[in-house]
Amino acid sequence: MQRSGRWLAALLALAISACSSRQPEPVNLPPPVEATTIGVGDVFDLRIVGEDKLPSSFTVAPDGTVDFPYVKRLKVAGLEPQELAELVRAKLMEGQILTDPSVSVSIREYNSKRVEVLGEVQKPGSLPLQPGMTLLRAISMAGGFNSIANKDRVTIRRKSQGKTVFAVVSVEDIIDNKIPDVPLQAGDSINVAQRVF
Repeated sequence: MQRSGRWLAALLALAISACSSRQPEPVNLPPPVEATTIGVGDVFDLRIVGEDKLPSSFTVAPDGTVDFPYVKRLKVAGLEPQELAELVRAKLMEGQILTDPSVSVSIREYNSKRVEVLGEVQKPGSLPLQPGMTLLRAISMAGGFNSIANKDRVTIRRKSQGKTVFAVVSVEDIIDNKIPDVPLQAGDSINVAQRVF
Protein backbone atom coordinates (compact mmCIF):
# COMPACT_ATOMS: atom_id res chain seq x y z
CA MET A 1 0.00 0.00 0.00
CA GLN A 2 2.82 2.36 0.98
CA ARG A 3 4.71 1.42 -2.17
CA SER A 4 1.78 2.22 -4.49
CA GLY A 5 1.34 5.54 -2.66
CA ARG A 6 4.96 6.44 -3.42
CA TRP A 7 4.46 5.54 -7.11
CA LEU A 8 1.36 7.73 -7.27
CA ALA A 9 3.23 10.67 -5.70
CA ALA A 10 6.11 10.24 -8.16
CA LEU A 11 3.74 10.14 -11.14
CA LEU A 12 1.91 13.24 -9.89
CA ALA A 13 5.22 15.11 -9.48
CA LEU A 14 6.21 14.14 -13.03
CA ALA A 15 2.89 15.33 -14.43
CA ILE A 16 3.16 18.68 -12.63
CA SER A 17 6.75 19.10 -13.82
CA ALA A 18 5.75 18.33 -17.44
CA CYS A 19 2.92 20.89 -17.30
CA SER A 20 5.04 23.64 -15.78
CA SER A 21 7.89 23.15 -18.26
CA ARG A 22 5.72 23.39 -21.40
CA GLN A 23 7.86 24.94 -24.12
CA PRO A 24 6.20 27.59 -26.28
CA GLU A 25 5.58 26.32 -29.81
CA PRO A 26 7.12 28.43 -32.61
CA VAL A 27 4.55 29.71 -35.12
CA ASN A 28 5.05 27.72 -38.31
CA LEU A 29 3.55 29.98 -41.00
CA PRO A 30 4.99 31.28 -44.27
CA PRO A 31 5.98 34.96 -43.91
CA PRO A 32 3.17 37.36 -44.84
CA VAL A 33 3.07 38.68 -48.39
CA GLU A 34 2.82 42.45 -48.32
CA ALA A 35 -0.02 43.65 -50.55
CA THR A 36 0.22 47.43 -50.74
CA THR A 37 -1.71 48.35 -53.89
CA ILE A 38 -4.58 50.79 -53.33
CA GLY A 39 -8.11 49.44 -53.82
CA VAL A 40 -11.77 50.41 -53.51
CA GLY A 41 -12.72 51.63 -50.03
CA ASP A 42 -9.11 52.12 -48.90
CA VAL A 43 -8.44 55.17 -46.72
CA PHE A 44 -5.19 57.08 -47.11
CA ASP A 45 -3.51 60.35 -46.20
CA LEU A 46 -2.07 62.48 -48.97
CA ARG A 47 0.10 65.41 -47.89
CA ILE A 48 1.59 68.20 -49.94
CA VAL A 49 4.37 70.04 -48.11
CA GLY A 50 3.37 73.68 -47.52
CA GLU A 51 -0.33 73.05 -48.32
CA ASP A 52 -1.59 72.36 -44.80
CA LYS A 53 -5.09 73.77 -45.39
CA LEU A 54 -5.97 71.18 -48.03
CA PRO A 55 -7.92 68.05 -47.01
CA SER A 56 -5.47 65.24 -46.34
CA SER A 57 -7.65 62.15 -45.80
CA PHE A 58 -9.24 60.39 -48.79
CA THR A 59 -11.35 57.27 -49.42
CA VAL A 60 -11.27 55.43 -52.76
CA ALA A 61 -14.72 55.52 -54.44
CA PRO A 62 -16.44 52.35 -55.77
CA ASP A 63 -15.21 53.19 -59.28
CA GLY A 64 -11.59 53.23 -58.04
CA THR A 65 -11.19 57.01 -58.22
CA VAL A 66 -10.55 59.88 -55.79
CA ASP A 67 -11.42 63.55 -56.22
CA PHE A 68 -8.37 65.65 -55.28
CA PRO A 69 -8.12 69.42 -54.87
CA TYR A 70 -6.50 71.13 -57.90
CA VAL A 71 -6.18 67.95 -60.00
CA LYS A 72 -9.82 66.75 -59.97
CA ARG A 73 -10.72 63.06 -60.19
CA LEU A 74 -7.95 60.50 -60.67
CA LYS A 75 -8.03 56.71 -61.09
CA VAL A 76 -6.02 55.38 -58.11
CA ALA A 77 -7.11 51.72 -57.72
CA GLY A 78 -4.23 49.40 -58.56
CA LEU A 79 -1.52 51.97 -57.81
CA GLU A 80 1.14 51.66 -55.14
CA PRO A 81 1.19 54.57 -52.63
CA GLN A 82 4.46 55.88 -54.13
CA GLU A 83 3.01 55.71 -57.65
CA LEU A 84 -0.01 57.75 -56.51
CA ALA A 85 2.26 60.36 -54.89
CA GLU A 86 4.20 60.66 -58.17
CA LEU A 87 0.98 60.90 -60.23
CA VAL A 88 -0.43 63.73 -58.08
CA ARG A 89 2.93 65.53 -58.17
CA ALA A 90 3.03 65.28 -62.00
CA LYS A 91 -0.56 66.58 -62.31
CA LEU A 92 0.18 69.54 -60.02
CA MET A 93 3.20 70.47 -62.14
CA GLU A 94 1.42 69.81 -65.44
CA GLY A 95 -1.40 72.18 -64.45
CA GLN A 96 1.19 74.74 -63.31
CA ILE A 97 -0.41 74.77 -59.85
CA LEU A 98 2.84 74.09 -57.98
CA THR A 99 6.36 74.15 -59.39
CA ASP A 100 8.14 71.43 -57.42
CA PRO A 101 5.69 69.91 -54.91
CA SER A 102 6.68 67.31 -52.32
CA VAL A 103 3.84 64.75 -52.10
CA SER A 104 3.55 61.77 -49.74
CA VAL A 105 0.91 59.06 -49.43
CA SER A 106 0.41 56.80 -46.41
CA ILE A 107 -2.29 54.15 -46.09
CA ARG A 108 -4.51 54.25 -43.04
CA GLU A 109 -6.81 51.32 -43.78
CA TYR A 110 -6.93 48.67 -46.49
CA ASN A 111 -10.70 48.11 -46.74
CA SER A 112 -10.11 46.30 -50.04
CA LYS A 113 -7.91 43.81 -48.16
CA ARG A 114 -9.37 42.10 -45.12
CA VAL A 115 -8.75 39.54 -42.39
CA GLU A 116 -11.36 37.42 -40.61
CA VAL A 117 -11.59 36.93 -36.86
CA LEU A 118 -14.02 34.16 -35.92
CA GLY A 119 -14.87 32.04 -32.89
CA GLU A 120 -14.73 33.17 -29.28
CA VAL A 121 -14.25 36.94 -29.61
CA GLN A 122 -16.67 39.72 -28.71
CA LYS A 123 -17.30 40.89 -32.31
CA PRO A 124 -16.48 38.14 -34.83
CA GLY A 125 -16.33 39.18 -38.47
CA SER A 126 -14.25 40.70 -41.23
CA LEU A 127 -11.80 43.53 -40.49
CA PRO A 128 -9.91 45.92 -42.76
CA LEU A 129 -6.20 45.15 -42.93
CA GLN A 130 -4.05 47.86 -41.38
CA PRO A 131 -0.37 48.38 -42.21
CA GLY A 132 1.71 46.25 -39.83
CA MET A 133 -1.36 44.45 -38.47
CA THR A 134 -0.67 41.56 -36.08
CA LEU A 135 -2.66 38.77 -34.46
CA LEU A 136 -3.02 40.67 -31.15
CA ARG A 137 -4.18 43.81 -32.98
CA ALA A 138 -6.80 41.86 -34.96
CA ILE A 139 -8.19 40.21 -31.80
CA SER A 140 -8.28 43.60 -30.10
CA MET A 141 -10.17 45.12 -33.08
CA ALA A 142 -12.68 42.23 -32.78
CA GLY A 143 -13.42 43.36 -29.20
CA GLY A 144 -11.01 40.96 -27.48
CA PHE A 145 -11.65 37.45 -26.21
CA ASN A 146 -14.99 36.50 -24.71
CA SER A 147 -15.32 34.65 -21.40
CA ILE A 148 -15.12 31.15 -22.90
CA ALA A 149 -12.16 31.73 -25.26
CA ASN A 150 -9.19 29.37 -25.21
CA LYS A 151 -6.29 31.81 -25.52
CA ASP A 152 -3.88 28.90 -26.03
CA ARG A 153 -5.72 27.64 -29.14
CA VAL A 154 -5.97 30.31 -31.80
CA THR A 155 -5.78 28.97 -35.35
CA ILE A 156 -4.53 31.09 -38.25
CA ARG A 157 -5.37 29.95 -41.79
CA ARG A 158 -3.26 31.47 -44.56
CA LYS A 159 -3.11 30.98 -48.33
CA SER A 160 0.45 30.86 -49.60
CA GLN A 161 1.68 29.89 -53.08
CA GLY A 162 -1.62 28.22 -53.96
CA LYS A 163 -1.78 26.18 -50.73
CA THR A 164 -3.72 26.69 -47.51
CA VAL A 165 -1.62 26.38 -44.35
CA PHE A 166 -2.65 26.40 -40.70
CA ALA A 167 -0.88 27.28 -37.45
CA VAL A 168 -2.15 26.98 -33.89
CA VAL A 169 -0.90 29.86 -31.74
CA SER A 170 -0.94 30.50 -27.99
CA VAL A 171 -1.86 34.14 -27.50
CA GLU A 172 -0.91 33.72 -23.83
CA ASP A 173 2.66 33.00 -24.99
CA ILE A 174 2.63 36.19 -27.10
CA ILE A 175 1.34 38.25 -24.16
CA ASP A 176 4.04 36.71 -21.91
CA ASN A 177 6.72 37.56 -24.54
CA LYS A 178 7.59 33.88 -24.98
CA ILE A 179 6.98 34.06 -28.74
CA PRO A 180 6.69 37.09 -31.05
CA ASP A 181 3.34 38.44 -32.21
CA VAL A 182 2.27 37.11 -35.63
CA PRO A 183 2.16 39.58 -38.56
CA LEU A 184 -0.93 39.13 -40.73
CA GLN A 185 -1.57 39.36 -44.45
CA ALA A 186 -4.68 40.03 -46.51
CA GLY A 187 -7.00 37.00 -46.56
CA ASP A 188 -5.81 35.51 -43.24
CA SER A 189 -8.54 33.85 -41.18
CA ILE A 190 -8.25 33.62 -37.38
CA ASN A 191 -10.36 31.25 -35.31
CA VAL A 192 -10.40 31.38 -31.51
CA ALA A 193 -11.33 28.01 -29.98
CA GLN A 194 -13.64 27.51 -27.00
CA ARG A 195 -12.22 26.46 -23.65
CA VAL A 196 -12.95 22.89 -22.56
CA PHE A 197 -14.60 22.92 -19.15
